[in-house]
Amino acid sequence: MKRALFVTIFVFLGLYVFAQNAVIEEAVGTVEIKNSNENAFKKANNGDKIFQDTVISTSFKSFAIVKIGSTTLTIRPLTLLTLTEIQHLAETETLNVNLQTGRIRVDVKPPAGLKAATTVRGPTSTASVRGTSFEFDTSNLYVSEGSVNFGGSKGQHILVARGGSSRTDHSGGVTNPRDERISNLMPPAPVGTGATDTATTGSVPAGAHFGIELKFL
Repeated sequence: MKRALFVTIFVFLGLYVFAQNAVIEEAVGTVEIKNSNENAFKKANNGDKIFQDTVISTSFKSFAIVKIGSTTLTIRPLTLLTLTEIQHLAETETLNVNLQTGRIRVDVKPPAGLKAATTVRGPTSTASVRGTSFEFDTSNLYVSEGSVNFGGSKGQHILVARGGSSRTDHSGGVTNPRDERISNLMPPAPVGTGATDTATTGSVPAGAHFGIELKFL
């Protein structure tokens, strides 16, 4: 009897842990998903529910907006990612994303009384956040809200505040934070010397520098 009761409680808690609302709010262009129990990708549609271990792919000139609890992912064109963990236990939401290629915008805005822990892992970098907004492309970072404890493979860490960006060099060191709000007021650089951003609205400001290993406060 006790064993049956334990199994019942365990199953209930397991369902509760993974009872996280995850849905594709908007899919524009060629957006495809593949659930863990499927062998092939299929076209994603607005309102599709997604689950842990779902793979999402966007093609050229395509994007998707995914709502997972208190976190909104804006998945840019030519992006491939996997939702490796989606949990909601008690007062904490947990979302882990494996970003293989491409770029995403992450907005984490939990309501009062709820904690949201969102982590995006790239091939050589990790971005963990609790209530902020940033752009990330596996190696590049721009912070639009909150602050970031930013480090490279050498172990050096710096604080990047709202409106700032940073990057690591080839040796794994980090550059000083750059405030894009101030740099945007400076005279434009000569033609051919500055980077331009061709992303959609809400993208990283032109000329932003970025980073490799990210830990968000």
